[in-house]
Amino acid sequence: MSQLKLEQVEIRYGLTTAVHAVDFQVNQGQIACLLGPSGCGKTTLLRAIAGFEQLSQGKLSLNGEIISSAQHTLATEQRKIGMVFQDYALFPHLSIADNIRFGIRKQPHKAQEQRIQELLELVSLVGYERRYPHELSGGQQQRIALARALAPKPALLLLDEPFGSQDTELRESLAREVREMLKQEGITALLVTHDQHEAFAMADEIGVLQAGRLQQWGSAYALYHQPQNAFVASFIGQGSLLPGKLQAGKLLTSLGELEYSAYEALLDTEEVAVLIRPEHVKLHPSATQSAFITSKVFRGNEYLYSLQLNKQERLLALASSEKFYSVGEQIGVELVPRIYTLVRHNFN
Repeated sequence: MSQLKLEQVEIRYGLTTAVHAVDFQVNQGQIACLLGPSGCGKTTLLRAIAGFEQLSQGKLSLNGEIISSAQHTLATEQRKIGMVFQDYALFPHLSIADNIRFGIRKQPHKAQEQRIQELLELVSLVGYERRYPHELSGGQQQRIALARALAPKPALLLLDEPFGSQDTELRESLAREVREMLKQEGITALLVTHDQHEAFAMADEIGVLQAGRLQQWGSAYALYHQPQNAFVASFIGQGSLLPGKLQAGKLLTSLGELEYSAYEALLDTEEVAVLIRPEHVKLHPSATQSAFITSKVFRGNEYLYSLQLNKQERLLALASSEKFYSVGEQIGVELVPRIYTLVRHNFN
């Protein structure tokens, strides 16, 4: 059953369209994510779901009830939606217990205390009731912000770049922790981020946005291995788009004939792009095809090599750091036998 549903949602500011006809749904208990670069419309969509932005077209439903349309917007406080902000927005003059209590302060005192203890246990901060936000680390403040948002048991939790103020190395681990907490509570959630590692660590389903348009909605696996267009292929993970031609059902490239899969609409065209991930490229001195090494990046147990083929086509390749190849060196290359994904051609 869908908990949150967007149908042809469009948001305009004067003559500028920030969000174009977006459709997606988040099912009960799912954690979903809107992922994309700055300015792509993901925060605008989140604000519309929260009730802070008016829809210009389409409708937005929660538990089967229309909460936003071009003609009507349900007040934010009536939506049963919780929100965690990037800066946490904790009340500095209130204790940790009173911060959590804020959303349930109208409930009986005993029920408040029980819920506060439940949430402190959930976020592993039992005993911190009387402390104040400034006495906590950034990660601890993030957990308290989550506990406060969960206190009234919202129908939907929105998280706006919740790990953006954390060190890069902490973000993925925090995302995994928050995922476990939300799953334990059975909360339906929607995360907004520009960091794909956060999205992969936390979300069941991910929507990739570009210029206000939803490019693809699916699992992390589908986005990485089966991108529907060149933007998704280049934005998710690392890789290269190798030109290819479809002739008599065969995929021909400068690195030979490849097995492939494609969305049906692509099969009517001749020129296509083939997604090649770095892990699909093997450096082999005896390979029949060769490339020049244009740069390399050390990654501990691996080097990431940038390669240029004879036709000026470019690839990325991963190889063990135990073998050393120099920039400017010519090296044999071959592709791992597999079924490769075709995406829309965009080389012009």
